[in-house]
Order: sequence, then C-alpha cells, then structure tokens
Amino acid sequence: MAEVLWQQSVGHGQMIVVKGDITEEQVDAIVNAANSQLAHGGGVAGAIVRKGGPIIQEESQRLAPVPVGGAVATSAGALPCRWVIHAVGPVWGEGDEERKLRSAVRQALLRAEELKAEKVALPAISTGIFGYPKAAGCRVIVSECGAFLNEASHVREVRLVAWDQETAEHFLKACRELFPQSSTAGHG
Repeated sequence: MAEVLWQQSVGHGQMIVVKGDITEEQVDAIVNAANSQLAHGGGVAGAIVRKGGPIIQEESQRLAPVPVGGAVATSAGALPCRWVIHAVGPVWGEGDEERKLRSAVRQALLRAEELKAEKVALPAISTGIFGYPKAAGCRVIVSECGAFLNEASHVREVRLVAWDQETAEHFLKACRELFPQSSTAGHG
C-alpha cells in the first residue's frame, strides 16, 4: 500500500512523495521510465506491462523509437489510470545527462497536460538500470516538476513515486531543499 511521505503546494498544484507501487496509483496518468525502443522488459516498464496487459506494449511498438529526452503516451490497459506516458531518460555516461533528464520529465508532463490529466505519478526516471546517480537524478526530477507546476493549467498533482526506501529518501531530501516552506508529511 502506498505511503505518503511528504506533500506541499507548489506553483499551481501539489507535489507529493509516495513510497509504493506506481502501477497501483489512482491517478490520471503514470509515467514509465522507458528506453528509446519502448521495449518494456524490466524495472518499472516491465511491471507496468505485466499489470496493464499487452495492449501497452502493442501501442508502444507503433510509437517507437522515441529520442532520449522525449515522451509519448499510450492507453493504460488494466491499470487504474487512463494513460501511461513513456519518458525516455538518459543512460548515465552518454553525455549531457542532466539536460536530457530535464527534457524527459518536462516532455512527460507536457503529454499529461495535452491529455488534460490532473494527477500524474512519476518514478525516478533513469536512476535504476540506466545508472543516473539517485540523489542527483531525484533532485533534477523534483526541480523540473516544481518548475512545471508553476505553469501548468491541467496538471494539479505530481506524485513522485519510489518503490524503495533509498529513492524515497532522495525524493524527500530534494523536496525539502527545493521547497522549504511548511509541509505536511507522514514521516520526518
């Protein structure tokens, strides 16, 4: 079951840090940390297709390839959301990683905005098998989500979802540093 660790008003919406399973988030759209070919075999992508069904992979194949820093949307199959937004983050070591990660996050949120999604759940893109250092990656993601909430017209809630405690702690630290106003939290 998902546990809310932190939430706060940011820009025109709310940013929330959640420890839990992104495939169970009750939102309009979830973001998948995808590769350019949209081959959803392992990690977050594999879990999304296993729970959502083959339609997600079938639709993805028609949209691939997607450049690093880009994002596309498919339906969500049997998942409890309406859409899956596939964001292609960088592999650590390929160069210009921060710009590419910022672009992947921004493009994912722009797809959500186009779909008129109000609630979006986002994982720690590129910090798993793509090797982006977790602390730095989570800070980039939090920063870009915060900037986006200042200008969004449809997206009202961004849920930063971490499967593991380490990633959750990195999201928490970044949120507390970047948005130091009073916050409500389940845990300190």
